[in-house]
Amino acid sequence: PYKEYVDKLVPFNWRGWWDYGTGALGDMGCHLLEAPFSVLNLKYATEVEASVGSVYVDEFKRGYFPESCPPSSHVTLKFPKTEKTQGDVTVHWMDGGIQPTRPEELGADELFGDGGNGTLFIGTKGKMMANTYGDKARLIPLSKNENLNIAQKLARVPGQANGHYGQWVEGCIAGYGKKELSSPFEIAGPLTESLLMANLAIRAADIQKINDKGKVTYPGRYRKLLWDNDQMKVTNFDDVNQFVKREYREGWKLGEK
Repeated sequence: PYKEYVDKLVPFNWRGWWDYGTGALGDMGCHLLEAPFSVLNLKYATEVEASVGSVYVDEFKRGYFPESCPPSSHVTLKFPKTEKTQGDVTVHWMDGGIQPTRPEELGADELFGDGGNGTLFIGTKGKMMANTYGDKARLIPLSKNENLNIAQKLARVPGQANGHYGQWVEGCIAGYGKKELSSPFEIAGPLTESLLMANLAIRAADIQKINDKGKVTYPGRYRKLLWDNDQMKVTNFDDVNQFVKREYREGWKLGEK
């Protein structure tokens, strides 16, 4: 939609406005959740629910800001069983200062994640945590890592961040399927869709309805959304499907196949 010019949207703040960005999930989700997608071979989430933080503008008066992302959120996604799991997988996303319960196996003075971000894996035989980007993965309690020697299975991309950019360009030049990539569409596609679908649960919290008594209600809050990947839509709360695709104004549209 057309918008008047607003200062201070760049270089960072655009992330928090739905017209331009996808909030904390779109900003950091790919960096923090890529590891479970790659390791567990997760595909498309089937359901999602969320609770979001509120901004109060007066005593007992919750503000309503549907154009911007909430200050915090806790999103729960469910994924079907894969060949690398014993059953369905539940993934929790937390942002805005919310963190999971500190593992009992972690010492009181030992750093949880990297101090601000991280990923916690809870399995049937133990727990493991990693920093942002899946860096420095280690078992919990940390004593389990002593004298641990695991052979590297995945080749590292030379040049770190710049190497990833170069790999993307080389892949485009070579053509689809003709160059081995560290983040192919087979991983990036389901990961991206799941993060964007998770945002539907966050946006559902701001959908307003007027009931027969003239009172404002929020039917999208406190419910689980069921996602149909083949149809690309939520099947049990149609109001939120307006955010799956958007109508572009004249002169701005995506090319047709």
